[in-house]
Amino acid sequence: MNRRHFADVTLLEPLRMIRLFMLIAAIGAVVIGGMQLNAQASTAGWQSYDEAEFMMAQNKGKTIVVDIYADWCPTCRAQAPILDELREERASGDVLFVKVNFDEEKAFLRAHRVPRQSTVLVFNGTNEVARSIAETNRTRLRNVVLGAL
Repeated sequence: MNRRHFADVTLLEPLRMIRLFMLIAAIGAVVIGGMQLNAQASTAGWQSYDEAEFMMAQNKGKTIVVDIYADWCPTCRAQAPILDELREERASGDVLFVKVNFDEEKAFLRAHRVPRQSTVLVFNGTNEVARSIAETNRTRLRNVVLGAL
């Protein structure tokens, strides 16, 4: 009797492991999916980078706030609500808010010497007037951006 019981437990163990693996995989998929939705949601209300439009805005002397982000970047996700708050406060149209995807816009990064994601630039026309790198402190990031506007 003990031998049979031992065999039943041995056969059930792989099934338990498969169920555990499936549960962990499902939880991981939900977490990663939520992170991607959060990153996509943070671009709402921002203008996606377009070289021609960016240069036209610079030539018109517009003030431009540029958020260089990556979907996978936790620092970028921490900055997003702070930058969204600034964008909403300055929604009058005198300031252009642009998102630059770190993984896709390599020419922009080279042209402006941007070494990493989570960089925020502020331009007055063609002149860069402020730069913040990986700042997640709300007060300091706001001061950098607002001080340049």
